Amino acid sequence: MNAYAQVAANLRLPTGAFIDGAFRPARSGATFETRNPYDGALIATLPACSAADVDDAVAAARRSFEAGTWSALHPAERKRVLCAFADMIMANLEELAVMESLDAGKPVADCLAIDVPETAKCIRWHAEAQDKLFDQIAPTAPDALALIVREPIGVVGAVLPWNFPLLMLAWKIGPALATGNSVVVKPAEQTSLTALRMAELALEAGLPPGVLNVVTGMGPDVGEPLGRHMDVDAITFTGSTEVGRKFLEYSAQSNLKEVCLEMGGKSAAVVLSDATDIPRIAAIQATAIFWNMGENCTANSRIIAHKDVYDDLVAALAAQVADWTLGDQLDPSVRNGPLVSAEHFAKVSSLVETGKRQGARVVTGGAGGGGLIFQPTVFADVGPGMDIFQKEIFGPVVAVTRAESDEEAIALANATQYGLAATLYTSSIAKAHRYARKLKAGTVGINTYSEGDNATPFGGFKMSGFGGRDKGVHAHEQYTELKTIWVDLS
Repeated sequence: MNAYAQVAANLRLPTGAFIDGAFRPARSGATFETRNPYDGALIATLPACSAADVDDAVAAARRSFEAGTWSALHPAERKRVLCAFADMIMANLEELAVMESLDAGKPVADCLAIDVPETAKCIRWHAEAQDKLFDQIAPTAPDALALIVREPIGVVGAVLPWNFPLLMLAWKIGPALATGNSVVVKPAEQTSLTALRMAELALEAGLPPGVLNVVTGMGPDVGEPLGRHMDVDAITFTGSTEVGRKFLEYSAQSNLKEVCLEMGGKSAAVVLSDATDIPRIAAIQATAIFWNMGENCTANSRIIAHKDVYDDLVAALAAQVADWTLGDQLDPSVRNGPLVSAEHFAKVSSLVETGKRQGARVVTGGAGGGGLIFQPTVFADVGPGMDIFQKEIFGPVVAVTRAESDEEAIALANATQYGLAATLYTSSIAKAHRYARKLKAGTVGINTYSEGDNATPFGGFKMSGFGGRDKGVHAHEQYTELKTIWVDLS
């Protein structure tokens, strides 16, 4: 047993929903199991909550908000508590990393080096920003004063995906808490453990009871009641476009709550005719699609390569796959663990088989690797009408398409319903600027795969996003109400 498997064996795992500062069972007593996707072993049994538990959590959040125990604090005091929270996250680095790895199938090395540290950095960034943001005074005649101020919106519901449980939690609660709101979190049922532990750490750091609540369970039983709740002021969701649409419906059918959606992606890397150092590009793009088992909304799952570089790039990508170690996610040498669930494995497998039937050529991979592990897969000769070009696979599968010109490459990159992210490779600064503007995506990396950092807004065009952005000070906007105060000085 390696050191991280030993840590996993000794974890103190949460077994209750976290409501009003305490763990508790579901009102119905119902439970569900969370299992290790690598070997199917039972990890924990968690409350299968329902609308009654959502009501309790929203009521606790509303009480805390109206009491002002958090919402009325000086921004510098909220900063102090949230920075202490970030410190506690790092103090529990190994525990959180192993818990995340065990629950989600994510390689423990990534959780230790990326997921947990970036979670703490995100919380700290929003905490530090909040007491440095100023409201405005509008120009008026001398006999009036016009203040333009932002106030916390109230109770925020956050519905999370399973691919980056800690990071997506931080992207939501960082700005929502920094701006003074109370929050009810619905984690993905596949990956609820770290959200529960984070709520406990936040309480220990000084967050008042009721300000951060975590309700576990299935989407129809928890996510939908949260989306329809008449006392929730805003919903933020990361997940599929199909489910994101439902939250717009829930808002329209209830209290017209604010809705912020970060949804699917089919992000393209465009390699132009003048791109150089193809082995370097292949190495970057292997990480861009195979990292985190391809379970990443911005993963460059399509590569559009100019005909002059196409063959060299396909060969270099295939060479990269040879070094990709697969296996038990708690082994620190493993780069890819299992996919998150049998259901998701079946979806990835089905789309890969469809790609083969539709005429795409498998260069390497193309099948499972035992259990829920899926081999890193490179498809060549992919046409824009194929399912693997158009549909989000959310697995370690990349589709490479040949373009006859740079202009056609950009057009192919834009030829999907999604617009979350893109990557552009060129040696021309003029092309970099010109074509980055033409790519219909919320984030464009030039000569590198990137999602930006905590200071840059994150979200998508077209069916990849709606209503706001995660990260940056722009993320604070969807968790606040804009108010004008007009003072008569005459």
